[in-house]
Amino acid sequence: MEMNKCENDSEARSLNFIEQIVEKDLAEGVNNGRIQTRFPPEPNGYLHIGHVKAICMDFGIAEKYHGVCNLRFDDTNPAKEDTEYVETIERDIRWLGFKWGQIFYASDYFEQLYDLAIMFIKQGKAYVDEQTAEQIAEQKGTPTEPGVASPFRDRPIEENLRLFEAMQRGEIEEGKMVLRAKIDMANPNMHFRDPIMYRIITSHPHHRTGRRWNVYPMYDFAHGQSDYFEGVTHSICTLEFEVHRPLYDYFLDQITGPNFAGLSPYGPDYRPKQREFNRLNITYTVMSKRKMLQLVKEGLVAGWDDPRMPTVCGLRRRGYTPQAIRNFMDKIGYTKVEGMIDQGLLEHTIREDLKETAPRVCAIFDPVKLVITNYEGNGETLVAENIDGHPELGTREMPFGRELWIERGDFLEEADNKFYRLSPGGREVRLKASYIIQATGCEKDADGNITTVYATYDPDSKSGTEGGNRKTKATINWVECNSALDAEVRLYDRLFAVENPSAEEGDFRELLNPDSLKVVTAKVESSLRSELHAPVLKDGIEQENHYQLLKQGYFVVDPDTTAEKLVLNRTCSLKDNYLK
Repeated sequence: MEMNKCENDSEARSLNFIEQIVEKDLAEGVNNGRIQTRFPPEPNGYLHIGHVKAICMDFGIAEKYHGVCNLRFDDTNPAKEDTEYVETIERDIRWLGFKWGQIFYASDYFEQLYDLAIMFIKQGKAYVDEQTAEQIAEQKGTPTEPGVASPFRDRPIEENLRLFEAMQRGEIEEGKMVLRAKIDMANPNMHFRDPIMYRIITSHPHHRTGRRWNVYPMYDFAHGQSDYFEGVTHSICTLEFEVHRPLYDYFLDQITGPNFAGLSPYGPDYRPKQREFNRLNITYTVMSKRKMLQLVKEGLVAGWDDPRMPTVCGLRRRGYTPQAIRNFMDKIGYTKVEGMIDQGLLEHTIREDLKETAPRVCAIFDPVKLVITNYEGNGETLVAENIDGHPELGTREMPFGRELWIERGDFLEEADNKFYRLSPGGREVRLKASYIIQATGCEKDADGNITTVYATYDPDSKSGTEGGNRKTKATINWVECNSALDAEVRLYDRLFAVENPSAEEGDFRELLNPDSLKVVTAKVESSLRSELHAPVLKDGIEQENHYQLLKQGYFVVDPDTTAEKLVLNRTCSLKDNYLK
């Protein structure tokens, strides 16, 4: 597994290679010492944890070196884009705790890009091709064999201009023509073999410009120029774009030359530079947007925010915190080597975060009634610390009475000396934050199932009192019967049953973990009754409430919770195997 190991996370980590590049540029006064990055998502889906790695890099570099990071939507394909995705992307970035300088869109530059395309045609550097996509692909050749020139490669400049303008006016049917850069069909870099600059899209209006445009720029032509127009100094992306970098530089060479002088307000020496880092791949999940969309559309998950999904909204609903996710990115680091990260490390970071902050409460998943036969009165209210040993983090009230719910597994009618919990025979067991009890017997139904456990208690053994210091070998959880809440508890596990589903042959859907979700009804403390209300908003974003259900794991309150029904999602179990 790929990871950066650090003996002490509190120690200052060494600079990653991107930070080294930035510091070198600053020392040499490149771009007048100005730092500007951008995060450029395509608004055609939801952000996932792989995007978060880029977000932490783009925004983190700007923050560390007192620069600015802008948010730019790469909206060059109206057939797949929607304002819904724009809004969710903005919300996810805010939730992660980052702030952008300005919001831009690639569509802001459609006019400038179109004018550049006209200039390319006039200089004989672009031509209109009427071949099909299949024909163009066949003529590209292979990495070891040169491509074949299009029969339209040498058509006259005036004819190219006329056809390209007709494409934009909507006079040419979608798919019938493209504009290609005229570069080198024998170049060993396949991206230089007359790449497509523009294609026709008339079937879908653009989410911002409507029907204003009928031709739309391709990523390779739009991206570097958008960086240039905005003043980006460091265009940071993932490794799959490394082979695109020479083409990125080629187009910049054209627009920074003498024929395009004065396009940038950042001076004649300004030029953005693209740099690439490794993508994030995590075990037991998929990062393909296409596959995730398939899971959603076919109902194999409950939506983009299903807590089993690697989307930001899914992780948030699962109970991951922004700080835990950002800590995870710091731990894995940024390199030029692709690898696979153990999902256990991600789970480890959320445990590390929540163990210091999540209030503890009792929840009984497989309840059996406990009756304390010598308890008299109408009950009482006990006080317990939210996190043991940390009174500064507050306390909660726990109603206590004659009848309690306990876990069925905490009682055995016949037990050996290795079982330290409840069993008849005089063994003392402490009820969490309350009294010491001894089991005296049980009651069963006609099938032999235990329905009720009977016990006596020592009224002088109350936790927090002088007599409450007596030690026992076991402490068990409980919830008072009359005040307990019924909660729907969703026990989430890994979405896939195999470590690397993307590497397996066949239908990836057949690799889904059939036990990735189990739903149980649990008895929980009445202190969670406060969750049965409208969620608290901060900056327009609902705030998640996290809990450790004692001996069960870490959980978060799900948005499905209503005034009548509490729903909890398991974030992760208590057991941490990662360090082992």
